[in-house]
Amino acid sequence: MSLLIRGGKPLRGTVRCDGAKNAALPIMAGAILSEDISIIDNVPHLRDVETMSNVLRSIGASVRVRGNSVLINPGKRLRNEAPYDLVRMMRASFLIMGPLLVRLGVASVPLPGGCAIGQRPVDLHLKGFQAMGAEISVEGGFVKARADKLKGAEIYLDVPSVGATENIMMAAVGAEGVTVIENAAQEPEIVDLANFLNSMGAEVTGAGTSRVKVEGVKKLTGTRYSIIPDRIEASTYLIAGAITRGKVMVENVIPTHIRSVLAKLKECGAYLLEGPRSVEIEMPSRPAPVNIKTLPYPGFPTDVQAPFMSLLALGQGMSLISETVFENRFNHAEELIRMGAKVKIEDSNAIVEGVPKLSGASLQATDLR
Repeated sequence: MSLLIRGGKPLRGTVRCDGAKNAALPIMAGAILSEDISIIDNVPHLRDVETMSNVLRSIGASVRVRGNSVLINPGKRLRNEAPYDLVRMMRASFLIMGPLLVRLGVASVPLPGGCAIGQRPVDLHLKGFQAMGAEISVEGGFVKARADKLKGAEIYLDVPSVGATENIMMAAVGAEGVTVIENAAQEPEIVDLANFLNSMGAEVTGAGTSRVKVEGVKKLTGTRYSIIPDRIEASTYLIAGAITRGKVMVENVIPTHIRSVLAKLKECGAYLLEGPRSVEIEMPSRPAPVNIKTLPYPGFPTDVQAPFMSLLALGQGMSLISETVFENRFNHAEELIRMGAKVKIEDSNAIVEGVPKLSGASLQATDLR
């Protein structure tokens, strides 16, 4: 796909954010923990959502999309093996492993694909399942897990992995006893998944902190749940408004979810007006230089690093961006340089010297950001 962009004009107006993809995918996977129908609202129309829908269909669930709502009917009979051709497309597909272990006591899921951002293995997921008593093996590119009955356990994550926290949390819901996840990821999407599970009858506490406690329950019921807005989409719109020195109102956003981004925009000189579910930005001049270090939530999100580099490329001085979450996350810098930006990459750091303006060029988007 190619896009032709005629730039040079300030962005002005109001835009509404979709639901968060990174909340929708684990919640869709979690819906199969119950035999009952669940309806998930505020789901964005994205290819990843379609892929997850097809993954769920491949193991026997019925999935219907109605507008921004997804109706999932897992039924009583699920298949324990997911097809390689679907799971390889998106690493979030691996999130069905925990729910399948709960429902069937056995699961066979291909090692995931779908992401070119560095190395993101699933070993933390598997260590968590093993701590709860699952037998794990890797055969022919498939992870095979078996557990007659998962047992609650204390699990320490070496790094606060979002996917591992989600997968272990879903498995723990159906385990016997109490599971505690230490050094858990704290992202809003973790909280959203916990709230969804609790609406089904789970007992999850501490989500949004580094210590998540899950008391296993015998049965979950279907539910209706609306997912949170996409904080990365909201941040991207706000930064676009700042880059063009426009005035943009972003609606359907939770400002507390993007505190680190708002703080850096203010540091750049942006005027921000926050409402309960909205943020308006106005950028009166070229941004002041700022230093950024990406970190797990509540730190500055790695997914916003690339658009923020575009903003700092037009800054009034020297900025430093340190990428600590993923490797290979500076592919966009070379494309910005083609537009006239001054960016120097040194290991996991990018030194950005602002210039007054950038010029149009033929570019390639190497990844989502």
